[in-house]
Amino acid sequence: MTLLREAFLEHVQERGEYITVEEADRAARIVLALLGAHLVGTDRAQLAARLPEAYALILLNPLRASEPLTTDRFVRATAAWIEGASRATATWDVSAVLSVVADAAGDDLTQRLLLQLPPGYDLLFGRPQHN
Repeated sequence: MTLLREAFLEHVQERGEYITVEEADRAARIVLALLGAHLVGTDRAQLAARLPEAYALILLNPLRASEPLTTDRFVRATAAWIEGASRATATWDVSAVLSVVADAAGDDLTQRLLLQLPPGYDLLFGRPQHN
């Protein structure tokens, strides 16, 4: 089921405790652009199908990644794209967006996405793995 843009942004705004919907939109666009560079194949396409169209397009037309980013580097890359962001605020932004993405994806797809990513992303998605 595809989330409507307004509902998606409302969830991101709530989780990120953003004052404006524009802040939530900015975080969503940046995080999804970075995430899209690390996902491939049908899992990425299935995730895109569950996101609002504008965000699906960002996910499907990502920035180019030369190598998989660890969670720390992913957060630092996010901070670099958000004016005035610190590592702590970027972690908050990433977690706000990715936890909403995980809800939209559902447990099975989220698990498959996590298999494509370096260790530690489970926490950013709000789905800690108990090994």
